[in-house]
Amino acid sequence: MLSFAAYSYPKSESYREILISSAASGILIYLFLIIFQPFGTENFHHQYKYLLLFPYSVIFGLAFFITDSIVIRFKNWNIGAELLKLTVIIFLASVLSYFYNTLFLSRVSLSFTNYLYMFLYSLAVGIPISAIYILSRYIYLKNLHEKTAREVSQQLATHPEASAQKFHPALIITTNNTELKIPADHFICAQSMENYCSLFFIENKEVKKLLIRTTLSGLLDQVQTESIKKCHRSYIVNLDKVKNVRGNAQGYKLFLSEIDFEVPVSRGFISLIIPKLGLSKG
Repeated sequence: MLSFAAYSYPKSESYREILISSAASGILIYLFLIIFQPFGTENFHHQYKYLLLFPYSVIFGLAFFITDSIVIRFKNWNIGAELLKLTVIIFLASVLSYFYNTLFLSRVSLSFTNYLYMFLYSLAVGIPISAIYILSRYIYLKNLHEKTAREVSQQLATHPEASAQKFHPALIITTNNTELKIPADHFICAQSMENYCSLFFIENKEVKKLLIRTTLSGLLDQVQTESIKKCHRSYIVNLDKVKNVRGNAQGYKLFLSEIDFEVPVSRGFISLIIPKLGLSKG
């Protein structure tokens, strides 16, 4: 169960996306209330009934927007954090809904017992809406990343010779007892292993792997160029070596012909790495 909660999950990365998804969630809440009329809503008679129900839509949409606007600042996100976020949204929406219902509709005294009923109502409505939200967001990002990956991969396949036309400086990597000089176009990638880094590069037309004692940030200071970039908290990659890109709901994977493993792109690096891949070969 804990391993499932730790599985990476995509979060909103732009305020425009947050606004759209929040508005859509609020509209779903409103449609749910006017179509199914749960929790005694069918017994509520008023000439402006549907107008009076609309603020619940605004309340839930606002709860989504406020929470997602805070969450956007977090870097690492997983299913457990997403479920916690949805719990906070339902709690916030239940509080706002309770005050709206008590002060403007029912006009009764504030009561903790009545709030508990409102919380249960919000939970009953919020759970199916949250399930729709999670599923639709997963499908949307999966399709978006797959489409972008296909477009970038096509550009990579169309212009494979572009990297040969670039100027490639020599990289000088210095650690405690090691000094290594590598042409930049021979650098493949580097993987962090706590205080060590596995360095992959080409030497005498063969792929070499060298374990050096340095942090990834320390290595990045020595090797970063226009094409060699950090793409993940544990990886540095030479974008000129990327042959194919694949996308899913969590993000992107880079495939290089010289190595037999994929290099992930963290969500925080997507806006830097993916456009640069397309431009570097275009």
